Amino acid sequence: MADAPPPSAPLSPTATREDDAPRPIGNLRMVWDFARGYPGRIAIAMFALATAAGATLAIPAGLKRIVDDGFEGGSSDIAPYFHYLFMIVGVLALATAIRFYFVSWIGERVVADIREAVQRNLLRLAPAFFEENRPSEISSRMTSDTTIIEQVVGTTLSVALRNIVMGIGGVAYLFTLAPKLTGMMLLGIPLVIVPIVFLGRKVRTISRDSQDRVADVGSMASEVLGAMKIVQAFGQEEREATRFAGAVEATFTTAKRRILIRALMTAIVIGLIFGAITSLMWYGATEVRAGHISGGTILAFLFTGIIVAGAFGALTEVYGDLLRGSGAAGRLGDLLSEQPAIAPPTHPTPLPEPAQGQLSFDAVTFRYPTRPEVAALDDFSLDVRPNERLAVVGPSGAGKTTLFQLIQRFYDPQAGELRLDGVPLTAADPADIRGRIAMVPQETVIFAASARDNLRYGNWAATDDDLWEAARAANAEGFLRALPQGLDTFMGEGGARLSGGQRQRLAIARALLRKAPLLLLDEATSALDAESEAKVQDALDHLMEGRTTIVIAHRLATVRAADRIVVMDAGRIVEQGDHDTLIAKNGLYARLARLQFES
Repeated sequence: MADAPPPSAPLSPTATREDDAPRPIGNLRMVWDFARGYPGRIAIAMFALATAAGATLAIPAGLKRIVDDGFEGGSSDIAPYFHYLFMIVGVLALATAIRFYFVSWIGERVVADIREAVQRNLLRLAPAFFEENRPSEISSRMTSDTTIIEQVVGTTLSVALRNIVMGIGGVAYLFTLAPKLTGMMLLGIPLVIVPIVFLGRKVRTISRDSQDRVADVGSMASEVLGAMKIVQAFGQEEREATRFAGAVEATFTTAKRRILIRALMTAIVIGLIFGAITSLMWYGATEVRAGHISGGTILAFLFTGIIVAGAFGALTEVYGDLLRGSGAAGRLGDLLSEQPAIAPPTHPTPLPEPAQGQLSFDAVTFRYPTRPEVAALDDFSLDVRPNERLAVVGPSGAGKTTLFQLIQRFYDPQAGELRLDGVPLTAADPADIRGRIAMVPQETVIFAASARDNLRYGNWAATDDDLWEAARAANAEGFLRALPQGLDTFMGEGGARLSGGQRQRLAIARALLRKAPLLLLDEATSALDAESEAKVQDALDHLMEGRTTIVIAHRLATVRAADRIVVMDAGRIVEQGDHDTLIAKNGLYARLARLQFES
């Protein structure tokens, strides 16, 4: 068989931080690919944006008419000029509201679509991807990065387009008013913008540091609060409080630097902008006094100049936001483009019907991507007969759980072949393979949902009668009926409302509802007390009838009744047979049995 595809390159450990090297603006093309699915709303938003920008630029023209025609022109009725201004204000208000609604709608809709697409793609990826990339980091991408994109789509792009329209339109209007003054203003704009851009970059850098410090505080708080029992059990409350205080103080120190630079930038910006406006007013007043331009013209010029300066000044900040959005889009694009290492073949071979539950390992060698130097399975061969009850035992690290990982095709071996009912796993659709398997893992997974939904995870079409039958067989009926809302009771995060044994019995009931021909039990009774274990074992003995069962167990008392026991060590089979035969061999199994039964 061909070698397994190489594992995906791990995500950068700092991929979610905003101090990453800026990504090209072209990464925002991914966002546009999602947004262009709503052309009607985009058209309405753009029309409203252009209307609002035009209305804003029409205000200085209205002021000019009031001064030149209403006051200096000696008109007896200035009301029409103010009616004109009121009309402009009404158009501006309505267009702004429409623009805000549709641009915000597009931003939220695009973020929702991206999150759904990323999650759908993540669900296709093999477990190896999540071993090399922290789920918490991926989760951060789907929250913080999509929030950045929502801001870019819902605010930044709108602001950028509006300021471009107002900036260009404003400059054109200024040239019609006073070409000489306009030239002077354009020469002065760089003198104002350059220091603003320089200090703005400083502020952004320190802001990113501040956000990182805040993220550190949040991460530390989450870690400590999630491990509160351990913290208190080892008496580390004071140490954790001191460590948290240090992180908070580091955040405050960084924030003080940010505040200081922002205060300095505010002083410089106000001084430069209002200094420039005062200079223009002085020169304009001289021109008005000399009769070269009218009072209305200089008023309209100053008003428009403020709009233009504000528009171009805002564009510098917008560019920084676009870079942040591009970086976020690039990081999410990496998740969207990630291809599953375990994928269905182009033309999958159908599994035979009816299912037999026959399984074969043929000279399988497998190394985990995160531990390539160690063979978890080394030239491993094993045939599991239909309806056989096979127990797999051995010391920790022998490769027992790896068998289950390969059977479910979460990984492909680097050498050798696995077959289910005679079909190579690599030739079949992974979904078909997993549809014939029921699994009870060693580390029980209970979702933050109702007991009903946790049970139905094994068979979503199961009726309440089916659920109670499975619960009864797994010795879970008693505690489930005692819950405040029965099957509708919320289990809490990780099944916090249940004991360890109750969680495991719930997981067993979930697997029983699967009614699959191949049953995998990985320490399925490890968290049960002796009485519950006996009851569940009796139920499992009955329910294993007519299906192939592979049981992994460290406690050898649970595997004595197996048809065959396979003893593993260092990824190989070192012994196999029934309990009595293996005891008589006086090998590894007998040594493990003596350690347990004589302790």
